[in-house]
Amino acid sequence: MGNTTAPDTRRHHGNRYGRSEDARRAVLEAADDLLVEHGFAGLTIERIAAAAGVAKQTIYRWWPSKVDILLDALGDDLAEELVPPDHGDLRRDLREHLAAVATFLTTADAGAVFRALIGQAQHDPELAARLRAEQIHGQHERDRLPFERAVARGELPADTELDSLVEQAIGPVHYRVLVTGAPVTREFTDALADRVVNACAGI
Repeated sequence: MGNTTAPDTRRHHGNRYGRSEDARRAVLEAADDLLVEHGFAGLTIERIAAAAGVAKQTIYRWWPSKVDILLDALGDDLAEELVPPDHGDLRRDLREHLAAVATFLTTADAGAVFRALIGQAQHDPELAARLRAEQIHGQHERDRLPFERAVARGELPADTELDSLVEQAIGPVHYRVLVTGAPVTREFTDALADRVVNACAGI
């Protein structure tokens, strides 16, 4: 009987770009942590590589700059932490989502990445465009979900202007965090959610 070649059953641990997912996560988490510790200006590829336990050259093969790392990290964090819940009730869903947004922006390392990128984007038009296209647009679509679900349930009219509701709900949270620095308490976000829902109901 002739020799046959057994199929290669070894698992591939990298994605189609050849990255190890474990190493990728280590780099993104290191970037989050180091940004909080050193700020945007103090964040370097060398520091990220050392903290993540990967070669600097490896990072440069995957990401052209620290901004690309931060944008990638932010995208993962937003998708993981800021998908609104679905309890079948707009008021409850919106209350929980706004509280999560406030917590993300004020206490999470990922929120610090978001704030740093927003600040850097003020004098970097290319970054501003990328931030909007790659991350903010996607989060806006997630922020629409409680209202889209409410329309599907018949809780809101089909012709409701959803983007306007998103701005009314999310905008005040961002304004306090990024502009005034006023506290964003659970009482504040619950009252905000109630005002938006009551306005929808004509109360």
